[in-house]
Amino acid sequence: MTTLFVRHEVSDYATWRKTYDAFHQVQKANGVTAQAVYRAIDNPNDITVTHEFATFEAAQAFSKLDELKAAMRTAGVLGAPTMCFANKA
Repeated sequence: MTTLFVRHEVSDYATWRKTYDAFHQVQKANGVTAQAVYRAIDNPNDITVTHEFATFEAAQAFSKLDELKAAMRTAGVLGAPTMCFANKA
């Protein structure tokens, strides 16, 4: 199992969350098996999201989706997100 960690700042959490929740079907169709959302304690617009996948290849393909990039723009993501992939040890 591979986890994709995505961290980014958003202009408004409520707007971002609405777009994120609406993106659920795209996540599921592209191999996301579990997900979680975290907000930084000192900045509620600093978001970290985890998405779990069966394989690294599925995680990598998801991270490159044009639909994902478009959703991030719509959601008000500021700047480029930081992404990293990890396997549970």
